[in-house]
Amino acid sequence: MYSIFDDAVRRARAYLDNLGQKPRARPAAAARDLRDLDDGVPAEASDPAVTLELLARLGTPGVSHIGVVALRWLVDLLELPTGTGAVFVHGATAANFTALAAARNSVLARVGWNVEENGVSGAPAITIITGHEAHPSLTTSLRMLGLGSARIVKVSSDDQGRMRPSGLPLISGPTILCVQAGNLNSGSFDDFGAIIPRTRALGAWIHVEGTFGLWAKASPLLRPLARGLEQADSWATDAREWLDVPYDSGLTFVRDPNTLQAATAVTGSESPVRGVELWAALRSLGRSGLAELFERNCRQARRFARDLRSAGHEILNEVVLNRVVVAVGDAARTRRLAAALQKEGIDWCEYTEWRGRIALKITVRSWALSDDDVERSVQAILRAAAAT
Repeated sequence: MYSIFDDAVRRARAYLDNLGQKPRARPAAAARDLRDLDDGVPAEASDPAVTLELLARLGTPGVSHIGVVALRWLVDLLELPTGTGAVFVHGATAANFTALAAARNSVLARVGWNVEENGVSGAPAITIITGHEAHPSLTTSLRMLGLGSARIVKVSSDDQGRMRPSGLPLISGPTILCVQAGNLNSGSFDDFGAIIPRTRALGAWIHVEGTFGLWAKASPLLRPLARGLEQADSWATDAREWLDVPYDSGLTFVRDPNTLQAATAVTGSESPVRGVELWAALRSLGRSGLAELFERNCRQARRFARDLRSAGHEILNEVVLNRVVVAVGDAARTRRLAAALQKEGIDWCEYTEWRGRIALKITVRSWALSDDDVERSVQAILRAAAAT
């Protein structure tokens, strides 16, 4: 059966065979297609073959425009403020790094320090506020930006890794507060409505680390988890984490596009050319397809939790998104189980340590995972657990 993959291979070979030839004049239809791209995110899913055909008609000149459209679609889809600046970067760490570079420059500019002219040596001290379970990429990014760990104030978190609003310190001077949309283990969200307005009013820059949780904004069912994060100043995510697009699909969003532009001049963020795959995914899935994907994976995560709990295993987190943390024994047994599952091709189960417990973390994030696949995976986990 002839598939879209065969069609893509045929088109790719034709493109390579014609390299070096004099480019033909762009047909008027392709110019109209470029104008039509400026419409919003499609409401419904569409045949991917149609998207592939459109890409072929647009050709190389349309690639950069496609990336710009994808960024504009994402600002709308994720319900970020109108006019928010956006840029493609290499991945989650680069996304946080770029956003925090913008944050550093902005909070220092407010007290009269120009980072581009003066650097960070001798600059006024910046206080960094994070939760106790901040994403590791935040710490890495802060160090690369010259903001050492001694400047980090860690706020206590609850049993799901959510920052406690009552634990926030007094804010004075240049301050960056990092909140979380999707705890790395539990998938939990900080209480943005209780945290962001009052800290931002006191002059802090609010950054949302949303490597995978930011996508909750694209689902009517999941959106309440992320309520209030649109009030922040910057956001970071990675499309690879849930949309199965290639690596190098990190995304940084900054409320003030001028601040983002200054930061990207330093961080070397990439051009929109890298956004073609993401644009194709957004166009093919549409709003309804994206919502269905995210909601189905979260429902499947709850099924994992239900079936594993029924089999006698302890579930350590409230399954609010697509993460399940399950206790299966001591560290040695958990490592053996994770290795056995990886060997069977179940590579979305991994060893983790969370809140002093050794556990297996299950991350459900694939459009291809069916409910039958979930049932087979549960049985594979139970068999492997019994054998280790």
